[in-house]
Parts: sequence; structure tokens; C-alpha cells
Amino acid sequence: MTESSRSRSLRFLLFLASVSLQFVSGFSDDSPNSKISTKKKSNGNSNIWIKLVIILIGLAAVGLLSFFLFKVWQKKKRDKQHARLLKLFEEDGDLEAELGLHD
Repeated sequence: MTESSRSRSLRFLLFLASVSLQFVSGFSDDSPNSKISTKKKSNGNSNIWIKLVIILIGLAAVGLLSFFLFKVWQKKKRDKQHARLLKLFEEDGDLEAELGLHD
């Protein structure tokens, strides 16, 4: 993963976090009239929507975290394979010396 794609994914995660915080802060209404009006309204339906939004945001965060960790694992695996390949070709000179092919 290149540095630019890492910074792009980090910016995307920060954007999602800020959007989710906007949802959470939008649900709180601390005005005095809201306390009276909430007693008159049925809170059952709104509580379900709040819980549903929070669950969806949590699932999205877990999915994004899993994707990010998978990409990091892929990069480490690729780097390890590349290092093994380089090591294989570095040892090639010793093989030439053993076979008498070296000048």
C-alpha cells in the first residue's frame, strides 16, 4: 500500500467518523421544550431508529477496520515474499563459485 493510498484511506476513515459524530450529536436536543415534547411522544419508534443507526455505523467501522487490516497483512506478505526472492538471487553468486562458473 503506497503512502498516498494510506493517507487517502485515513482521510476517508476520519470523514466517516465525523459523519457518524454528526448523527450522534443530531439526536441530542437539550432544549427545555424538548423534554416536555418527548414525554408526549412515543419514544419506542425513535429508539429503534437510533439503535439501528448506531448498529449500522458499528458494522461499517468493523468492516472498514477488517479491510484495512487485510490490506496491511497483504502488504507484509508481499514484502516478505519479495525479500525471499532477493535473498535467492543474492545467493546465486555463491552457487556460481561452487560450480566453477565464476571468473
